Amino acid sequence: MGAKTVNKLAVTSLDGSPGATLHYEVTGSGPVLLLIAGEGADAGVFSGVVGQLAADYTVVTYDPRGNSRSRTDAAATDESVAQSAADALALIDTVAGSEPAYVFGTGSGAITGLELITGHPDRVRMLIAHEPPCTEILPDAADARAFFQEVYDTYRTDGLTAADVVYMMGTGMDDDAMPPLEDLLPEYRELAERMQANAANFYQHKLLPYTRYQPDLDALKRVADRIVPAAGLESYQHLPAQPIAVVAGQLGWPVVMFPGGHGGYSSHPAPFATHLAHLLKSETV
Repeated sequence: MGAKTVNKLAVTSLDGSPGATLHYEVTGSGPVLLLIAGEGADAGVFSGVVGQLAADYTVVTYDPRGNSRSRTDAAATDESVAQSAADALALIDTVAGSEPAYVFGTGSGAITGLELITGHPDRVRMLIAHEPPCTEILPDAADARAFFQEVYDTYRTDGLTAADVVYMMGTGMDDDAMPPLEDLLPEYRELAERMQANAANFYQHKLLPYTRYQPDLDALKRVADRIVPAAGLESYQHLPAQPIAVVAGQLGWPVVMFPGGHGGYSSHPAPFATHLAHLLKSETV
């Protein structure tokens, strides 16, 4: 495994507004594997799996635009999924050159991956889409839309703590909540503090744009042989994971179960990385 390098990449904005500077980290050697964090998370959530994967891949992790160390050059605005996919593409172009990359995305990062492979199928060798919360494709989409609107409204009227309670209980992720900061090791405390600092931006600018994203299912069918629908064994029945079953049905593939819940890469890093490595080496689902 090669040493980790920490880098910065200036990226533009699709709408012509000031861009952003992405914080990204590269570890290992071999084919490029881009890991895309979701929600208010950043590169640090993958720290438990990077070492194992970097034995065979050039692993790229990064803080999505607006999160942690990837600050925008202008005032925060609602996130565009197309913009997020453009940022991911810029990283692939920078690290992989002309070669396509393997991509693993989780949560809203999986939505970024779906948009990326839709618009640039030649740049993605395989996409593992882990629990993308694109709930507009659910049969009961109106209920999901109302729930996420409630979370957003709660944040605006009652603040972060109240929004956290509504969000975690309604998504079944209350079991994934981190222990108190004082109980964490220093390296994990730093990550938790960064994620807490990202929460307001997530609720205000990312929650609704991502959950209201509608994937182009016809376009995804054309690259079905390069998409792995995935969910956590402990979370696949919860709201954020439900849309991937719809996607899988459209693609004609089963949902691949990973260890743990929505954050299994953090709670079960070794088995999660092993499972991911097996999938990557299969080349097809």
